[in-house]
Amino acid sequence: MAKLLSCVLGPRLYKIYRERDSERAPASVPETPTAVTAPHSSSWDTYYQPRALEKHADSILALVYFSTSYALSSFFFHFFQGLLLPVSNFFLALFPVLFLPGIGRWTNPQYRQFITILEATHRNQSSENKRQLANYNFDFRSWPVDFHWEEPSSRKESRGGPSRRGVALLRPEPLHRGTADTLLNRVKKLPCQITSYLVAHTLGRRMLYPGSVYLLQKALMPVLLQGQARLVEECNGRRAKLLACDGNEIDTMFMDRRGTAQPQGQKLVICCEGNAGFYEVGCISTPLEAGYSVLGWNHPGFAGSTGVPFPQNEANAMDVVVQFAIHRLGFQPQDIIIYAWSIGGFTATWAAMSYPDVSAVILDASFDDLVPLALKVMPDSWRGLVTRTVRQHLNLNNAEQLCRYLGPVLLIRRTKDEIITTTVPEDIMSNRGNDLLLKLLQHRYPRVMAEEGLQVVRQWLEASSQLEEASIYSRWEVEEDWCLSVLRSYQAEHGPDFPWSVGEDMSADGRRQLALFLARKHLHNFEATHCTPLPAQNFQMPWHL
Repeated sequence: MAKLLSCVLGPRLYKIYRERDSERAPASVPETPTAVTAPHSSSWDTYYQPRALEKHADSILALVYFSTSYALSSFFFHFFQGLLLPVSNFFLALFPVLFLPGIGRWTNPQYRQFITILEATHRNQSSENKRQLANYNFDFRSWPVDFHWEEPSSRKESRGGPSRRGVALLRPEPLHRGTADTLLNRVKKLPCQITSYLVAHTLGRRMLYPGSVYLLQKALMPVLLQGQARLVEECNGRRAKLLACDGNEIDTMFMDRRGTAQPQGQKLVICCEGNAGFYEVGCISTPLEAGYSVLGWNHPGFAGSTGVPFPQNEANAMDVVVQFAIHRLGFQPQDIIIYAWSIGGFTATWAAMSYPDVSAVILDASFDDLVPLALKVMPDSWRGLVTRTVRQHLNLNNAEQLCRYLGPVLLIRRTKDEIITTTVPEDIMSNRGNDLLLKLLQHRYPRVMAEEGLQVVRQWLEASSQLEEASIYSRWEVEEDWCLSVLRSYQAEHGPDFPWSVGEDMSADGRRQLALFLARKHLHNFEATHCTPLPAQNFQMPWHL
């Protein structure tokens, strides 16, 4: 009877992976004696085949799930029409169906074996139990937590770490500076604040992160399962659940290349996906093909991760991912590269700002600030509401965070990007990646990026082809050896901390040369649209002195 109850209450099982003897990578948890023997099979992997009772009952429940929203929306109508009893009778008749999947699972030896391993792992997370549990793909809500945000001992002893409310974020300046914050002013602002809150938590969040919408995830489920199988089967991926400081559970996948002959396998690339991207099918493939160790994770509310993807939750998730990489996977910050695509630039720049010792940051098809892109897709009459809503609730201030990082940075600009341009894809100067580059260079090299330097970099950014870029570069006769010697001499004398005053006593031509040299080192063009996968040969480490 206990086993039957476990099957009734147990998670849905999607797929079974079979081991290939010693080729399976060991789990990264400490070993303890208790374990459960896993079944053996000559097949490498197979979709779980539910019995007829479980299969048909699941179909009925899925149909009921989608119809329930309509029934609930009509609840008060039915109530006032005296139809509450028929509606309650319908759900009462449906109640026995909830047990049918469990009965079907109980008659299935594959599911009984799975639930035995899952229960044993919850009781004792030994390396053997975790290894056997990794043979199954099931509802991630039932996966045991592998890493807790408070696990690093330094966090327990320090008062400067994240609290349960979340990690530190840069807060926007008030829209009306200098205004007295009196009670009357607060009352006047209240309707606008309520409207902004409602917009952000309904339409705004779903427009900004469509990957968090349930219907989209449901439609993508077969693709996500297939992508996850590829990572496990072909790349020996190891899945893990991380508990962030806000209570959200973060779904991650780690591919370890440290045991290969490729030297880049010693470096870990943490991938930050786009607003409809999942690690199962996202930008994770680029560093994998390039031979790096890779750690992918899903935004809060995406696939196996819980929560909703607001900036605070995003930063909380990124924090526990970095902590997991350092304290559980054993990578030093100097061996970690942060790689982001599109909206993932927010968590990438937050990590760079908060963990300044990371090796490098690579931002592909990212932007400087969300406000101009939000204004692009909304009516002009909503300008004030959109600006206020973004600043208060969805403030993705990538450039501001990136300027707090002192290490190597590479920006990849898509020359046909249709998403982060504010006009049309052909207008390359409206690409917000340009603004990200200019703000970074102006912060780091303010004397070089004065009027002459800024003007010549804008000309270079406006070039529509590699030939035109090279023409502008050669027109100003940029001497790269001279530029390097100037920058190295300044660094040796003044140290690496930005901003630098290099270029202060330099001629206009000298500033132009340095500005073009720095722009070319910090930004590479990729002739593609926003969603075109980045080839492995385009994944290059950022330039540094």
